[in-house]
Amino acid sequence: EGMALPQRIVFPPEEICMDWQQRQRPGAGLCNLGSTCYINVILQCLTYTPPLANYLLSRDHSQLCHRQGFCMMCIMEAHVRKVLRSSANVIWPRAVVRDLKFIGEEFEPDMAGDAFEFLCCALEAMQRASLSGSSDVDISSQTTTIIHQIFGGFLKSRVTCLSCKAVSDFYKVFLDVLLKIKAPSSLTTALENFVTPKKLDGKYCLKCSKCEKKATSSKRVTVHRVPKVFTVCLERAADHTGKKISKIVEYPEYLNLRPYMSDTAGEPLLYSLYALVVHSGDTCLDGHFFCYTKASNGLWYKMDDESVDNCGIHAVLRQQAYLLFYAR
Repeated sequence: EGMALPQRIVFPPEEICMDWQQRQRPGAGLCNLGSTCYINVILQCLTYTPPLANYLLSRDHSQLCHRQGFCMMCIMEAHVRKVLRSSANVIWPRAVVRDLKFIGEEFEPDMAGDAFEFLCCALEAMQRASLSGSSDVDISSQTTTIIHQIFGGFLKSRVTCLSCKAVSDFYKVFLDVLLKIKAPSSLTTALENFVTPKKLDGKYCLKCSKCEKKATSSKRVTVHRVPKVFTVCLERAADHTGKKISKIVEYPEYLNLRPYMSDTAGEPLLYSLYALVVHSGDTCLDGHFFCYTKASNGLWYKMDDESVDNCGIHAVLRQQAYLLFYAR
């Protein structure tokens, strides 16, 4: 539907298992190696993403990997095995910190960083690793890797010319959604705002293909194809100075994505919260990150670097959340 079909499927979606293969208590906490809390929270949230953990624990990637040097998939495979399979209470994520510059050029081992930026770079590095050994993969086929099969969806932008009513549709792959929270007090309101049509006029005017001139138009973005894991960042940076929006934004344990789809008719598309990242601190440029994750035993835990403590869903739902992870 307006999107090119992939020439080949890199990873078959039917091989993805959304449920934990075995139930166990949570794994190890992660040692802070000096300003690395932003790395630790993302490693923990990815470790407790069931379809990703199942794939990494199967060792499917490393058995076939021929990459020399840095491979984010091999690093994550070793990390997840160590966290979930060893009896240690705390482990040192040394391999990730050692290869930080390959994950993202902006990261320095002894400098604070942003958890959302690290998540984006880590997924991008895993995506590159999933494609290594596959030369000349067309753009559409690149959206069929294990990373895109888990985290990837499609957004549709519908631009309507307000003078001639011509409609143009554009599709874009996404691995996460960034939501503005200045006005909204809940995740559902922020999602409603996200899919509300925006007027494009003045310097934002687009050239209409039918009128053949710049015209005022309306643009509406909707979720066109849902991911298996829906990742949301609540944009807490008020501006470029690092000022922070510290308000509490309500978010549900179960989320229905159907109202935000291109096609709102049909069955509910239900998602369950399984991890979230919290930033504590007065500005976005300093402070501390910790997270909450749901282990394979179905219980919630607060993970703050080395410490892993049992907690209830009520505590989980009362946080000043920064990143939210929902599984289909």
